[in-house]
Amino acid sequence: MPEITSDDLRAAVAAGHLTEAQAASVSVLAQQRAGARQVEDEPFELFKGFSEIFVAVGLGILILGGFGLALAINIPVMMTIGAACIWMLARYFTLKRRMMLPSILLVTAFGLAVLAVAASLLDLPLSWEDVDPLIFADPNVLPWLALSGIVAAALLIWFRFFRVPFTMFLLGLTGLFAVLSLAVTSNPVGMSENPFDLGAGSVLAWGTLLVGLLALAGGTWFDMRDPHRLGRMSASGFWLHIVAATALVHTIAQSCLALGPGLGYWLMAAALVVIALLALVLDRRSFLTAGIGYFIFLLSYATNLTGDGGNWIFVFLFMGVFLTLLGSYWIQVRCALMRALPSFPGKDRLPPYGAEAA
Repeated sequence: MPEITSDDLRAAVAAGHLTEAQAASVSVLAQQRAGARQVEDEPFELFKGFSEIFVAVGLGILILGGFGLALAINIPVMMTIGAACIWMLARYFTLKRRMMLPSILLVTAFGLAVLAVAASLLDLPLSWEDVDPLIFADPNVLPWLALSGIVAAALLIWFRFFRVPFTMFLLGLTGLFAVLSLAVTSNPVGMSENPFDLGAGSVLAWGTLLVGLLALAGGTWFDMRDPHRLGRMSASGFWLHIVAATALVHTIAQSCLALGPGLGYWLMAAALVVIALLALVLDRRSFLTAGIGYFIFLLSYATNLTGDGGNWIFVFLFMGVFLTLLGSYWIQVRCALMRALPSFPGKDRLPPYGAEAA
């Protein structure tokens, strides 16, 4: 008799045979009997087969044609009709067929349709060709924030009804768009400098940091409700962690770089170590992946004794070996770290770890 795997449990949840709570309970029992965590990956699915790609291609062509028709006739009216049609398509492809790639395409199209309708009603430009170079010098940022708020609310309604995890990624991008709007309207000239330098008081830097922290909190919240990563909760957390990792790592690293060699580089090294530990604790590789470029930069700087830059070969070899080994022994390293850490709130609700890796 074949053994039931985590993939089987996820399929059972997706098909409606089990709830996420029931699947998690079964997984907990299986892992307790095994004495260790058996799953080492972060479930990530864009499509289940070529049939989804084929359907997505058809939907993409259909949506592009519909958007073109809306631009040619009446944007608010036609885009509203288009959003309603997209909603009905999602009822079939997302709720009934449970197709992942078409669902991602449909929620993206829905967000763009809502964006177009809201921008038209708020009298905001719909394309870069329509943007007045002086429009961002207008201190009135309320229309841009209202645009972001409308799109965010629409995405939350979509997520509440369809539970598509990718919606969280679009929600994070909406938050970053709101921060960008606030930054360029408050100080368009300053955008030509390093906009991610926290020390310079950049609105974009502090706003990106805030969005990153909120995405981190949201992703962790989802993770704690599905620590065995069997359902949509952990998948939603995955997409929020992508936003959080990109926003936090880039902002912190750029702020340290702005301080220059010496203190700045030491601070960046310390920050990257903390981020790496956070990645292990949360069992989310996205944070470590986002910092790879900065790790390589620091290692190159520290080992470039001759000043000719010829050390890059050895830096790449070292980083390649290090990342390969870390990826191969991720469970063992995380297990050792989690056992070494003292108890803290929520530790028992994070992805499980065991004394022995499978």
